Amino acid sequence: MKTKQIILTIAGNELTFNVTTLAYNSYVNEITQQNKIAPSIQFVNRTVNKDDSEKLKTLLNDYPGAALQIAGKLIEDFAPDLEITIKN
Repeated sequence: MKTKQIILTIAGNELTFNVTTLAYNSYVNEITQQNKIAPSIQFVNRTVNKDDSEKLKTLLNDYPGAALQIAGKLIEDFAPDLEITIKN
């Protein structure tokens, strides 16, 4: 199982996240067309370093949509796009 430490600077605050394959897979499985915010909040709370959890809580309260933006950056870094082509 892959684990990657990702450090983000968010609104002047440095936060460390430890993203795992399990956390990533759970997040992807929880997202639906009508439900994106709650899974994003759970994902960032699951992966944030314990020392940074209070900073994250403040950011989530102060900035609407922050969880979705943070989750997006974490996913972008953890699981980058693959170039896939079909060979005929």
